[in-house]
Amino acid sequence: MAGSAMPIQTPGDLAKVRESGLSKLKPDRPRIAVGLSTCGIAVGGERLFERLKEIITAGGYDIDLVRVGCIGFCKEEPIVNITIPGRPLVIIHRVSPDDAEAIVKSVLNGSVLEEKALCKVSSWDHITGTVTYGTGFDAIPDYHDITFFGRQTKVILRDAGFINPEDIDEYIAVGGYQAFVSAITSRTSDEVIDIVKQSDLRGRGGAGFPAGLKWEITRKAKGHLKYIVCNADEGDPGAYMNRNEMESDPHMLIEGLLIGAYGIGTSDALIYIRAEYPLAIERLKKAIAQAREYGLVGENILGTGFSCDIQLATGAGAFVCGESTALAASIEGKTGRPRPRPPRLTDSGVWGRPTDLNNVETFCNVPVILARGAEWYRGIGAKGNTGTKVFSLVGKVENVGMVEVPLGTTLHTIVSEIGNGGAGGKAVKAVQTGGPSGGCIPARLFDTPVDFEHLNEAGSMMGSGGIVVMDEDTDMVDIARYFINFATSESCGKCVPCREGLKHTLLILNKIMAGKGSSADLAMLESLSDTIQMTSLCGLGQTAPNPVLTTLKYFREEYEALIKEGT
Repeated sequence: MAGSAMPIQTPGDLAKVRESGLSKLKPDRPRIAVGLSTCGIAVGGERLFERLKEIITAGGYDIDLVRVGCIGFCKEEPIVNITIPGRPLVIIHRVSPDDAEAIVKSVLNGSVLEEKALCKVSSWDHITGTVTYGTGFDAIPDYHDITFFGRQTKVILRDAGFINPEDIDEYIAVGGYQAFVSAITSRTSDEVIDIVKQSDLRGRGGAGFPAGLKWEITRKAKGHLKYIVCNADEGDPGAYMNRNEMESDPHMLIEGLLIGAYGIGTSDALIYIRAEYPLAIERLKKAIAQAREYGLVGENILGTGFSCDIQLATGAGAFVCGESTALAASIEGKTGRPRPRPPRLTDSGVWGRPTDLNNVETFCNVPVILARGAEWYRGIGAKGNTGTKVFSLVGKVENVGMVEVPLGTTLHTIVSEIGNGGAGGKAVKAVQTGGPSGGCIPARLFDTPVDFEHLNEAGSMMGSGGIVVMDEDTDMVDIARYFINFATSESCGKCVPCREGLKHTLLILNKIMAGKGSSADLAMLESLSDTIQMTSLCGLGQTAPNPVLTTLKYFREEYEALIKEGT
């Protein structure tokens, strides 16, 4: 739990906790921090942590050992950060339990395992605060000299991999909750909404609707009781941005949600999260409990008269529950099926109350917008596409991991520079953006800026932020079949175009893959896809044909070869 049970009653109390938290991030003794998000745990991070703990405890060594989140370079896990007073923070990579004794020995000698060193950080800008570590270790490259890191801009992931996600003091140490406290003590709700509107922040769930405008609509909706809901039901294959954000920095989401609740004028906040994210759920529960212990969640926060409680609701992982009305139905205990709109959630949402719904990353932007200002935020990204976007870069790419770049960055920069191209030196053929509902974009179009409009023009979409890389060996017809098979199995079955249309699309693709297709099948695929898009009830059906349509557009020769060769 938090370092003190005393509630925060004034902004001055927050400053005291901040000093306490800084003493944890920069203790007067060495600190070893093991990256323990799901990716780090999956490759042995927990075993490494326990081995380090065993050695430190047995020796009675004066060393702090803590858990941190994922710094983003998932390919290099397990990753460990080492902080020696007065020296830079050093990131070492591909660490195993067998390295534990050498790590502890080097730390006791005031050094690090340079053969395992990836890079060093002399100071780190958390945007809401800066931590300066020290100088030295000249032979180790700087963080920004590593291409994977150097081409990124960390806003959402500003704390990931540096702070302990299970300790509220460390979040407060880097400026956490300052924006929320400032908002409820010195700004009106309307002023908060105006700042978010001026920032031009667009929803990061995929549709890109202006977040501040949605808050304003919800605030003005009829009805005294309202809900603010975070959609953490991340369901795209290959996408794990939200999971990492919640595992690495849960208080960032909580603070953004609290600010949104204050702006909208509600005391009821809810996070809808898929049950398949057990670590994210565990850390969110701890974070909410810590915030409640400090008086930042609950009744009459800081004596301002503003109250807000945060609850968690777990979903079964149905992809269709990413659709707003299906999500609301699931929260109410009903089958997650979409309903026609209007009414929209902002008029009648969860249990009939006006409801604001934004995804994890949208809320994570809010604390930095209030802390640094709308103009500062508009300086990142492109006009109409402000700020950064976090992507999970996966598939047949050399550098797999979490990538955060300003909106408007090209696919070439993301895939070829940050991702270092195809795995094993193979040529990249295409990428699929936006999850199973996104389109496949060929390598020749990698100068496409990654923003809402340009991806749509290419036949794809932003989605929640998954980028799946395909190399020269990838069969694009099989890729289309894979995603249609996924969409078919995830369809709720409520409307005929989606339920039956996707089923027949899959049958045609299976026929072509079996070498029994004809040119007429290609025409039928296009016609059927257009019909499904135009007549389906919700976004699942309306976007599901994108992989088929884009592979037909950009890789038609592969379909024709299957038909011609019959194999």
